[in-house]
Amino acid sequence: MIDQTTRESEAPHDSGGLGTNLVFLALAAAAFALAQTAIVPGIMILGHELHASTADVGWVLTAYLISAAILTPVFGRLGDMYGKKKLLVIALGLFALGSVAAALAPSIWVLVAARVVQGAGGGIFPLCYGIIGDTFPAEKRGGALGLISALAGIGAGGGLLIGGLLIDHLSWQWVFWSGAIMSAIALVGVLRVPERSIPTPTRIDFAGIALLSIGLTMPLLALSRGSTWGWTDARTLGLVLGGLVVLIGFVAFETRVGDPLIDMHVLRRPTVLITNIAMLLFGAGMFAVFSLIPQLAQTPDTGEYGFGMDATGSGLLMIPGSIAMLAAAVVAGRLVGRVRAAVPLVLGALTAAAGFAALALAHGSQGAVIGFTVVTFVGIGLGMAAMPNLIMSAVPAEKTAESTGVNALIRSVGSSIGSQVAATVLAGSVVAGTTLPADSGFTTAFWLAAGAIALAAVVAVFIPQSKPPAATSVREDRESDLACALAE
Repeated sequence: MIDQTTRESEAPHDSGGLGTNLVFLALAAAAFALAQTAIVPGIMILGHELHASTADVGWVLTAYLISAAILTPVFGRLGDMYGKKKLLVIALGLFALGSVAAALAPSIWVLVAARVVQGAGGGIFPLCYGIIGDTFPAEKRGGALGLISALAGIGAGGGLLIGGLLIDHLSWQWVFWSGAIMSAIALVGVLRVPERSIPTPTRIDFAGIALLSIGLTMPLLALSRGSTWGWTDARTLGLVLGGLVVLIGFVAFETRVGDPLIDMHVLRRPTVLITNIAMLLFGAGMFAVFSLIPQLAQTPDTGEYGFGMDATGSGLLMIPGSIAMLAAAVVAGRLVGRVRAAVPLVLGALTAAAGFAALALAHGSQGAVIGFTVVTFVGIGLGMAAMPNLIMSAVPAEKTAESTGVNALIRSVGSSIGSQVAATVLAGSVVAGTTLPADSGFTTAFWLAAGAIALAAVVAVFIPQSKPPAATSVREDRESDLACALAE
């Protein structure tokens, strides 16, 4: 370990090599992010071609959501224990394997099982964050983290567009073949990324993994099936309450176990805790727009709202905003090293809230929707890019993948809540005698998203002032301390 640490501290940073490494890390992140929603435009086709009911087809989305939510923090923790590059290779390999199995699936339940395997890709984001923290110099780290963060948001919207194109012009199988190809290319590239993390192998907390799995599965299952069962149904309420009880038990257990899956003492640090709360609210608002805009665009033109577009057209409607989000995320990542780390988060939340409010007031034309979506996505890009930087500046180097994995998990929970709230509001506004939601339903849903993001801005104000990460990194601090100890 001493020799490895010495080599890391002396290794020069190759800008060209860093750029190539970032391309492969971004490709890995994009493969997983696109898979979240790419199959959504083909849900009806899946039911027809695989002879499955609507309820059975719903498990294609539910199984992936639950699997990714559970495996994201698990892979993050294992990456800190055994090496982030090694675990990223495993996560990419499982994701590619699941994608191939899904493309070849002869029945709906084989497809569901393949989606569970694909969920291992949830570990890609925290592992990419950790590798960037280990291998990128401080002045380049913020922008790189911002780029990867933006892909989490862009992928959800981009998945709808790419999925629609593939299904319209090829077949639903190509949704999964494309994921397999992307992840395979990323896997080959990641193999050349240097392993500079310092593994801290300890016992695997199998009991913690079991408790977390049960505690997450129950409420996420309730969220995904609540619109079918009813939000006041005993099954829905029982799963939510039961899951919360198990999660409370999980927290209590993790504070007492010697080698916890998730270090609760680190999560209780003010910067980490407040950033995670902001992420929950951001995730809810962000994924509300990804469900609202396509449905608004695909609603028949009633004169009051709706554009009568197909899935591909509705995806194209969000392309300008996605590009703006990417640019804003990179800018925000660079700002983190120059200003108080919470500033881009607060600014982004306020900007996104303003965009949502504008959409609530005016969404009757394509021009208005495109323009206000760009504003919203700029704000989301600023805020999303700031959060992994905030987390990594506040935790020890050996906890980076674990902590960012929890942050990514919280984003997934927020996205599930936001999507279901938006769907419930629209379903409750359906005009009598039709299947179309009223314009007031979209207005209310946009206002709720604006409120969630505005609350995130208020929460972010309380993030403590911290030293800008441009000066030094947690890893560099540890290596410096070790060097001093060796010299003595």
